[in-house]
Formats: sequence, C-alpha cells, structure tokens
Amino acid sequence: MNFEWKRGFTIDFNLKTGLSAAVESSKRRASNMKGMYCDSEAELKLIENGDPLMYEFHEIGAPEDSGDIAAGTSIVYPGKVGDEYYMTAGHFHTILDTAETYYCLSGEGYMLTENKEGDAVAHPLKAGEMVYVPKGYAHRSINTGDVPLVTFFAFRADAGHDYGTIKQRGFKKLIVEKNGVPEIIDNPRY
Repeated sequence: MNFEWKRGFTIDFNLKTGLSAAVESSKRRASNMKGMYCDSEAELKLIENGDPLMYEFHEIGAPEDSGDIAAGTSIVYPGKVGDEYYMTAGHFHTILDTAETYYCLSGEGYMLTENKEGDAVAHPLKAGEMVYVPKGYAHRSINTGDVPLVTFFAFRADAGHDYGTIKQRGFKKLIVEKNGVPEIIDNPRY
C-alpha cells in the first residue's frame, strides 16, 4: 500500500516490515544565516563571495503525531564567519516539553544549549559521543574542526520547531576561535 503524506512524501506500508519513507533534505547557505553571526561585515563578504553551504540536514519524514519519533542527520561544514565557527541556526521546540538526543558520527564541535532563562551550556561533541538536550532548551550544533561535523538526531515527531526566538535574540554564548582554539565567550549582542 502507498500513502501520500502531507509533506509530499510517499510512504510505503509493508505488512512485514512496517513503514518506510523518503528522506527530506534541507540546505542552509550563508545567505540563509544572515544576521545570525556577530561580524556582519564578514557575513556579507561570505555571501558576496560564493554564498557557501554552511550546513544541511536530512529527516526521515516520520508522521508528526504524538508517539512518533522524528530522526535524521545534520552536517555542519567547517569554516568561520569572522572568528565564529559555522553553526546551525538553532531552535527551541514548539512543544517546549521536548528533549532531543544527538549522536556524533564524525567531526568535532559543540552542542550549545540554552533555556528561556538564559542558562547556557556548551557540550563538547566528537565521534562516538552522544549529547542529551533536556526539554525546554534551545540547541545549535557548532563545528570547531576542519572536517564536517555529522550527527544523528531523534526527538518526538510532533514537537515542532521555533527558530524565531533564536533569530531575534541569539544565544547568550558564542563559540569563537581565539589563538587557534575554540573559546566560549559572552555574546555581545545578547
């Protein structure tokens, strides 16, 4: 049996193996991240000089119902805007009572987490390690290495995404390169 799902996925149902769905992919270039980095001049130069791909993610396209699990992979490419490392936009879940897990497949970096009160924690990420993002925390992946940072993620499928809050205020902390190594600093625009 085939079902046409609301995002345009075709889902095949096999009585022996269950559901399988096509993967939905999204890519974010420097122009999609405009305003997310502190150094707006460096941001603009990057956009004008090729608009590089900063990250992409691939989701399995699970039904967005209570009890289902959304999962996929995220790839953050190496690079910097000024002294800030490439990162994902970051988000809260629309249903704040949602936790998420990330398992690092390759690369190195950080998972920056922050709750609505501004309590921020930077969790190191490297291949073979998992980060648990507690419910009520926004999160973003940051690549501090020189190869792609690849993670597998999973969360409740009906959680939704709130990117707007982070776009407005950013995160309280930034991860920047200082003297050739990552350093966690206060965000001057927070």
